[in-house]
Amino acid sequence: MYHSYLTILIPSIVAFIITVVSTLFVIGYMKEAGIVLEDMNKKGSLPTGGGIAVAFGFAMGLFTYAFGSSFNFYTPAVSLVDIFAVLTSVLIITMSGFLDELFVKNRSRVEQKKHKKVGLKQWQRPLFTLLGAIPLIAINAGVSVIDVPFFGLVSFGLIYPLLIIPLAVIFVSNAFNLLGGFDGMASGSAVILSGAMLLYSLMTVNYIGALLSGILFATVLGFFPFHIYPAKIIPGDSFTFGFGVALLGIMILGNMEAFGIIIFLPWFVEFFLHLRKKFKTSDLGIRRADGTLEAPYGKKIYSWTHLIMNIRKQKEWEVSEWMWGIEILFVLLAFGLKFASLL
Repeated sequence: MYHSYLTILIPSIVAFIITVVSTLFVIGYMKEAGIVLEDMNKKGSLPTGGGIAVAFGFAMGLFTYAFGSSFNFYTPAVSLVDIFAVLTSVLIITMSGFLDELFVKNRSRVEQKKHKKVGLKQWQRPLFTLLGAIPLIAINAGVSVIDVPFFGLVSFGLIYPLLIIPLAVIFVSNAFNLLGGFDGMASGSAVILSGAMLLYSLMTVNYIGALLSGILFATVLGFFPFHIYPAKIIPGDSFTFGFGVALLGIMILGNMEAFGIIIFLPWFVEFFLHLRKKFKTSDLGIRRADGTLEAPYGKKIYSWTHLIMNIRKQKEWEVSEWMWGIEILFVLLAFGLKFASLL
């Protein structure tokens, strides 16, 4: 057991250190290259492309594990094919998201708030994120028998790798992208989600789940201080898309879909709230003179953030904290259901 924990801990430490160093590099590089976006909630602009640093840190963590097994420091407890399939999915979808960031880097504040799209069109995003599903489909990832909450074990057969996985990749990556317009919100949520998956994996003695979620948790934890208010970098679509597919890969390979669905419920809600306005809406607020944010559609709610901003006057960092609190409640719900033997 001690040996197994080391094979998780060492790659995670490497991933954390590499992410911190990579983020510092990306911040400087993007500034010099002029790849910046205007901050929507306060004056000024920030370098974008934080997802590249996160993906690089995640990759180095997985390579560290692969290195140890290839040079016989230990016998690998999981298939390297599975690990590299997840990594390939993350890298493909991260680069797809970064392409979108490059397209929209010159978009003005007015254009963004009016949803004037300069980069990928709404229908193109699912197609780009679908590319991230190809490696998982190719290796027939996961187990087709899923413990569906409140329904029990359900066998999906070939429908699982050929239909459910690609649809899940499209949904999870795009849904996670819907809540990311506030400093620390996306990265903080990523820390909570990956941390919950890590704790659940350790509790259920799920090695591959613990390995992947441990490295992912260390990676987003390393990035988080650079994105918390006041942010030094924008994570961008490269982060939200990449993290979404990494989280889904953990659910699939660790056979933890039921737990994952529960902790991801806030984004299911966000998806349907945006759907009410055909996704022609934003989670952003309108900045008041005192620095607080006003809900952009009055009392109409098209996002969790609109609900939060209607509770009372909120500053940007407070909106993020409320969202973290909501996510923690759903994590507690998932663990409660597990203890009640309903998952």
